[in-house]
Amino acid sequence: MPKRLTQVSRMLRNNATPMERRLWQNLKNRQLDDCRFRRQHPIGDYIVDFVCLERKIVVELDGSQHGTETSKDVERDAWLADRGFRVLRFWNHEVKENVDGVVATIRDALIPPPQPLPTCEGND
Repeated sequence: MPKRLTQVSRMLRNNATPMERRLWQNLKNRQLDDCRFRRQHPIGDYIVDFVCLERKIVVELDGSQHGTETSKDVERDAWLADRGFRVLRFWNHEVKENVDGVVATIRDALIPPPQPLPTCEGND
């Protein structure tokens, strides 16, 4: 990981927005299904707001600046998806007005999809 990204991610952690701090209170210390979340974590050339590496879930909080940066978000989300990450995006006002609903959506995303049942071959 480039040293620059480490420094930027540390700076972002130390200067979290109020909504990032509010959501972090619900994600830290394995509170959510015993999954470990990291905040302001570098992945490739990007720094994601929150990530659960074991379940490959990225959580992004979008403020007003994201209304004009949608092409960058689409590119970033596609890059992350190509590496197996599922990206969940929430507006800051969603965290402010309904943090429990946001946390419930994240919890639902942490549930691994069911594995297909093995097929029986040759027993006709």
